[in-house]
Amino acid sequence: MEFKKTIGFISLGCDKNRVDLEHIIAKFNREEFVFTKDESEANILIINTCAFIEPAREEARDTILEMLNYKKTGKLEKLIVTGCLAILQKQELIQQIAGIDAVVLPEDYNNIVQIVFDLYKQKFKAVQLQQTRLLTTPYHYAYVKIADGCNNYCSFCKIPYIRGNYKSRKTNEIVDEVKDLVNRGVKEIILVAQDVTRFGIDTGESLVELLQQLGRIKNLVWIRLLYLYPDLITDDLIEEINNNPKVVHYVDMPLQHISDDVLSLMKRRSRKIEILELINKLRTQIPDIKIRSTFMVGFPGETKEDFKQLCEFLKKYKLDNVGFFKFFREEGTSAYNLPEQVEERQKDKRLGKIETLQQKIIVSKNRSLKGETFKVIVDGKDGDYYIGRPYFSAPDVDYVIYFRSFYKLLPGAFVDVTITNFKDYYFIGVHDKNSTY
Repeated sequence: MEFKKTIGFISLGCDKNRVDLEHIIAKFNREEFVFTKDESEANILIINTCAFIEPAREEARDTILEMLNYKKTGKLEKLIVTGCLAILQKQELIQQIAGIDAVVLPEDYNNIVQIVFDLYKQKFKAVQLQQTRLLTTPYHYAYVKIADGCNNYCSFCKIPYIRGNYKSRKTNEIVDEVKDLVNRGVKEIILVAQDVTRFGIDTGESLVELLQQLGRIKNLVWIRLLYLYPDLITDDLIEEINNNPKVVHYVDMPLQHISDDVLSLMKRRSRKIEILELINKLRTQIPDIKIRSTFMVGFPGETKEDFKQLCEFLKKYKLDNVGFFKFFREEGTSAYNLPEQVEERQKDKRLGKIETLQQKIIVSKNRSLKGETFKVIVDGKDGDYYIGRPYFSAPDVDYVIYFRSFYKLLPGAFVDVTITNFKDYYFIGVHDKNSTY
């Protein structure tokens, strides 16, 4: 009897997780499986989970329970859980959620197709895969994971306990992967790790050397870096970002706070004076640099004065985009038992206040770009408007530009766009018809 199953995939959490799932999807690119984006049509569902904070774990559990309903109302036969929640709570998932057919850890991803065959009691036959990865992003950009794990052990974070210590990939491995992606039409590569600045610290290689090699790849246009820890942004790295024409002048630098007292409790290595000096250095040496960051409010021991420091910092330094989240008390981290836990109501109040403050800052800052022209990569179209991203916009987190064009444009095209306005969450622009790339 022919074995033929329809399979669907759900990815939760960060883009490092997305990359893992793209490698998993490629393993099912064989004649026994048909892909679907409609969960109700799937015989098999693989849910790649996040476990960074409790809301992420709740989302993962809720998604699992929701999808299990398709065993009654749809065509679902097997549900498989992968990702960080699988690593953190494998036994709890199996014991607490009836209907999960398998929980697969990263060390078994290479065998995941065989695991599915075993679930159906079918004979497994290995086949030669044409590709090791199938993109879930639009074909013109891709995330490339250059390392896994983390050595930073910030007091609020579970990632080192989930993913283990930092493990860099080999430079030649990454270069080969990027060459393959570029040959398939990718124009923008986004290098991701928990901390890209630490790349090579365990292998004797370096991020600068990697960027130099990637910069030589023909037809690769943009290289973007996510995420850079401030204490490891060296002069050599700043010089490479400035001088390598393919590295966009954009840094996503998770600072978390600006108060020395809070940074110390968070077990962050940088202090306020070092952060300020770094921002000034970046802006001096790379005048068109754009800086994105994230900050946490409501950390244990955060006083009104600490919070005020953070607000004053944002008003003075006017970063180009900022994300905020409140502290979640994570069992197993050293911050869990810290004294002076901030009340939830106070956390929510501070979060609302700082988000409102930043929105005013960013509206003023972005409206000041009116009349400026930027090289933009086209991501798609919405009605009569094309959607593009300038160099200072990473996918899904930064501000896009809506613009009309004189020509028909395909995703992945590069055009010059002049900004004419900024709404609450996006730019409006016009295509400079004389621009060609």
